[in-house]
Amino acid sequence: MNNFSRAFIIAEAGVNHNGDINIAKSLIDKAKDAGADAVKFQTFKADALVTQDTPKAQYQATNTGSDDGQYNMLKRLELSDVQHLELARYCKEKAIAFMSTAFDVDSLRFLEQFDQPFIKIPSGEIRNALLLWHSVKAGKPLIISTGMATLGDIEFALSFVNYALHHDSPPSTMECIMRYRAECLSGQYAIDCDKSLSNLVTLLHCTSEYPTPLEQVNLRAMQQLSSTFGVNVGYSDHTLSLSVPCAAVSLGATCIEKHFTLSREMDGPDHRSSLEPEELTLMVSMVRDCERSLGHATKFPQPNEFDTQKIARQKLVAKKQIKAGERLTEDNVTTARSPSGMCASLYWSVLGKKSSCDVEIMSPIC
Repeated sequence: MNNFSRAFIIAEAGVNHNGDINIAKSLIDKAKDAGADAVKFQTFKADALVTQDTPKAQYQATNTGSDDGQYNMLKRLELSDVQHLELARYCKEKAIAFMSTAFDVDSLRFLEQFDQPFIKIPSGEIRNALLLWHSVKAGKPLIISTGMATLGDIEFALSFVNYALHHDSPPSTMECIMRYRAECLSGQYAIDCDKSLSNLVTLLHCTSEYPTPLEQVNLRAMQQLSSTFGVNVGYSDHTLSLSVPCAAVSLGATCIEKHFTLSREMDGPDHRSSLEPEELTLMVSMVRDCERSLGHATKFPQPNEFDTQKIARQKLVAKKQIKAGERLTEDNVTTARSPSGMCASLYWSVLGKKSSCDVEIMSPIC
């Protein structure tokens, strides 16, 4: 299902700018230098996203303290409309794609003015039918992150995406899911639905733990997502490992998303689970090396192997001197590396036959 010639790498700046436009620009510079395809931020208004009494998630409290709640933390991390415009212009100057994740419909509509390659649905919004509906109507390919999600959650999201592709007004939740199951998975519109979704949606496997222990990565789940839903799959990585994204690419990931920061020592909720610039550069290089090494799903000798093959494969040679007309036997025929002669696979075929010429010891059989 991979429609990409190589994995699309998103350097996830997120809120690691700490609300500072200069830090955000530095993150763009580092993402470009690392070789990422896009740098992504987050677009939200704290007043619309979270109530003032919402506590921080455990990892947020660990990284920033738990005294001021999620609202105050997010308020400090907002980017203004003007800052978005400035960052998008800066990305264009640096020739790297600008992306930002919207957490509400108003933010999504604001972002429609930017030529983003994808619309990203964050893990926490996988059951946000309103946001999913309007994301489809924005007319861009979707990346849906699946952290914290069950297969039922993913089916729920894809049901709305599929329905929105073919209808002008939203359904009830149950109607949408039932239509998806009946039409897309096993019914009369299966081919059309599968094709539409496969061209539109990339599911990102993800573990919403910051940072994610290696034991909780479960990369093989990507293969289940691909076979179950018939769409592109990718991986959003919250480990501090450089090799896990490479493993994901080897398992078929068409998109890699990785959080990064200028320094893990900075204050903020996500810095400690992010790569630093040198690590991001190395990760991108490792992913590209992995892609070059994957090749094709067909076993055949590579061009440079044929010269080695001539020397490495053994031939039939004389174990001792053989006279012309003498029968070839186990006593006088053996195998050894030689630049010429008959292939060692013919050993049993030549036994009992007469030699057509004199053969010196360790010379090819005639």
